[in-house]
Amino acid sequence: MHNNTNIANERKLTNVFERYLTVWVALCIVAGIVLGKVAPQFAKTLDGMAINVNGAPVVSIPIAICLFCMMYPIMVKIDFASVVKAGKSGTPVWLTLFVNWAIKPFTMYAIGLLFLGFLFRGLIGAEATDLVKLPFGLDLPVGAIHGAGTVVLQEGVKMLQVPLWRSYFAGCILLGIAPCTAMVLVWGYLARGNDGLTLIMVAINSLSMLLLYGPLGGFLLGVGRLPVPWQALVLSIAIYVALPLVAGYFSRRWILKAKGAAWFQNKFLPVLTPITIIALLTTLVLLFSFKGETILSNPLTIVWIAIPLFLQTMLIFWLGYWWAKLLKLPYRDAAPAAMIGASNHFEVAIATATMLFGLSSGAALATVVGVLIEVPVMLWLVRICLRTQGWFGPIERQATEVVNAGA
Repeated sequence: MHNNTNIANERKLTNVFERYLTVWVALCIVAGIVLGKVAPQFAKTLDGMAINVNGAPVVSIPIAICLFCMMYPIMVKIDFASVVKAGKSGTPVWLTLFVNWAIKPFTMYAIGLLFLGFLFRGLIGAEATDLVKLPFGLDLPVGAIHGAGTVVLQEGVKMLQVPLWRSYFAGCILLGIAPCTAMVLVWGYLARGNDGLTLIMVAINSLSMLLLYGPLGGFLLGVGRLPVPWQALVLSIAIYVALPLVAGYFSRRWILKAKGAAWFQNKFLPVLTPITIIALLTTLVLLFSFKGETILSNPLTIVWIAIPLFLQTMLIFWLGYWWAKLLKLPYRDAAPAAMIGASNHFEVAIATATMLFGLSSGAALATVVGVLIEVPVMLWLVRICLRTQGWFGPIERQATEVVNAGA
């Protein structure tokens, strides 16, 4: 009992940014709404700073910079050579991959459609609409029908007018197909999970996203009669996953060789965490500066989006946790295996929603709501894990804490 108490005391969130992330997100909502009221053209001007292809804005430069700052610290922490060690712990890795890619996207689709498309549709506004970007490379005349939307002219730019609930639904889909590769390191740590195994699963999930996120996202958006901008999906993965992954891989190798593992772990990584959170919060301020009017006119919007996201999180966690028990995994492997599916890679989801549908879209807002509920819900699941360790047999204390796999 004494040892367990010591471990619990050791494993706490000490970083002020991570510990109070929900508070910072809530403050960003207020700041964004105020900014939208005081300087309504500011966010629009920033969003206008974009890389254009065929006259259409495809990549918002400020958002791309923010998202790179969010993603790079995640990738640089990972020793991708540890993936080869996955064979030693094959069962939890395969369980995670199965839940993340064969179960989670489709349950998110079903839950999102049920609540946003049926139960909450009247509360959101059955006739309410949202303006999103036309799919990359698509040039349709004004008045043309595309999926569930109609092409309209907005301030001289062709946009697609879609039902508002479908826009929120799109954001939920993008969250549902993005398994967590960042904060799950924190959740697994707090739950006294196998840190080495968590790192391996994070590396595998990062690589699997390169192959599966675009095709699966395009398929589910298409089934939901939403725009399927395949070129933009591929481009978003290249910019927001592949680019920081490559940068992280090579810079990690260079730093470890030039400075050593101790400097990398104790000097370099601590500097990156505040940068990641600041970039995330900056992005959120911009997002909410656009959606302030929607929130003020219907303040319960965030609640309607949060409910299906919360139910999805709980369902996926309990499915993963229950299967881990059936497979007779030790607790240290079961906890992170369940959590990596329950949590979401909201950085990629925000980036993709912004690129595909626009900074002011309901889809982008839905991904931000995912950030808002992520921290308190996952901390609750950490407590559930700690209280149910006995379900997996005698609790064995880890002999070694893996701080930096492969370092």
